[in-house]
Amino acid sequence: MIMKNILRRSAAYLMATLILLAQLMPVPVFALRGAGSDGGNLSDSRWRGRRVAFLGDSITDPHHVGTTRCYWEFLADMLGIVPLVYGVNGHQMSDLYCQAQRLLAEQGDSVDAIVVFAGTNDYNGGVPLGEWYDTGERETEVGGGVKTVRKYRTPVMSGATFRGRINMLMDFLKTHYPDKQIMVLTPIHRAYACFGPDNVQPDERFANSIGAFFDEYVDAVREAAGVWAVPVIDLNSLSGLYPLNDSFVHCFSNGKTDRLHPNAEGHRRMALTIACQMMALPATFD
Repeated sequence: MIMKNILRRSAAYLMATLILLAQLMPVPVFALRGAGSDGGNLSDSRWRGRRVAFLGDSITDPHHVGTTRCYWEFLADMLGIVPLVYGVNGHQMSDLYCQAQRLLAEQGDSVDAIVVFAGTNDYNGGVPLGEWYDTGERETEVGGGVKTVRKYRTPVMSGATFRGRINMLMDFLKTHYPDKQIMVLTPIHRAYACFGPDNVQPDERFANSIGAFFDEYVDAVREAAGVWAVPVIDLNSLSGLYPLNDSFVHCFSNGKTDRLHPNAEGHRRMALTIACQMMALPATFD
């Protein structure tokens, strides 16, 4: 009898402790609910109502290349954002500079965040990777009125190389949107695509016309995080989309002729990945 009473009191103390801990624990910032055709809804989103601009290529193009819904439409459902879409089929990183100019002309400062998503067409087009910086020498003061000459580098601003194109775009965005969240997405994996006799694109296992592999362009986009202090959402690694494997045919436009463009299911997976990463970032710095 004594042992039973002790056990009852212990159980009561345990239950009271658990209730107290539950009251003290912080409420999760978001919860994924209602998963369905829209990919789910992230409640209490810090992004709700935020105007987010999307710069990109065919995967961002509002004409729905290879899909019935785009990732930014799923993001609108999941996060409650207001998408402003500027992506154009076939555009390379250099074209996004023009998209950014158009964004500024049309929207001015009335945007909360900007998403940059390009690079796969630069790889296919054989754009040289280039370097981030030009290095030379410059005189500088080091204290006490003493001057010395040291190595000095400046970002390469050139539309002729991939890194130079990223520099040009980031410099423009950083200049005109210093208080806005700027996010860069790495290109997803790509496999064989045939859009006609004059437009056949081998899969990423082949080097392009200048002998560079696809992952070299992906790595350059990753490097942009450190060069320009922007968060990179690594879709190439995190989305899980791998069209080189036949089991991912259901995520792409056409298993035989287009494993470059994700279909609605592929876009949904991309959006889920992006949404979870965005929830860890400030929606704006205003």
